[in-house]
Amino acid sequence: MWLTCKLFVFPLLLWFAHNLLLLVHAQDDPSGFISIDCGKSGSSYTEKVTGITYISDSNLVDTGESSFILDKYLDAHIQPYQSFRSFPQGIRNCYKINITSGTKYLIRAIFVHGNYDGQDKLPKFDLYVGPNLWDSLKLMNASIAVTKELIHYVPRHRNYIQLCLVNKLFGIPFISAIEFRPLPNSTYPTEEGGPMALVSRFDTGQWIVYRGALIIVFWMGTPGTTK
Repeated sequence: MWLTCKLFVFPLLLWFAHNLLLLVHAQDDPSGFISIDCGKSGSSYTEKVTGITYISDSNLVDTGESSFILDKYLDAHIQPYQSFRSFPQGIRNCYKINITSGTKYLIRAIFVHGNYDGQDKLPKFDLYVGPNLWDSLKLMNASIAVTKELIHYVPRHRNYIQLCLVNKLFGIPFISAIEFRPLPNSTYPTEEGGPMALVSRFDTGQWIVYRGALIIVFWMGTPGTTK
């Protein structure tokens, strides 16, 4: 039985190491990174902690209002997460973001409410990539950053992505930052090539792994997707 376990675990570790190297390689080379500070106006800047350059979202969306989280929460978050854009008007408000066609991206959307309006009421709203529901957000704590992650392949005939926030009449939708990280197209292949949403993440010390397939990686295909 022990021999059988070793025969199973060893190739599993090799598979995990190979995929981990792909991800590390993708993150070591910052070319192709798109990092958007939502609600910020003015020129781009380099974030002091990460060394990553962030740009304003002012040319990527036509609606919304810029604001900042309350002062008492500022020190807990890096600069891109201190400002945000809220959308008090309209049901569906969308970003149009130019990207590289034929590329697989890890997309992150970050939300820090920071009780900016002083009302101690956290909103619930939906997040879409184009016509496809990415996630339904229900914030539980004003001071904590909520991060949603999606692996999405951009078809060769398209050079932009629409990221939309949809008001469900349970508070005002908002977003703090949007990040795109290009991945090798062989990373996390799917049978239909559709988007994959993060289910959960485990911190095991030096390693960050994903729950699911073969017990290590689990990215779940989002329902109702269209190509």
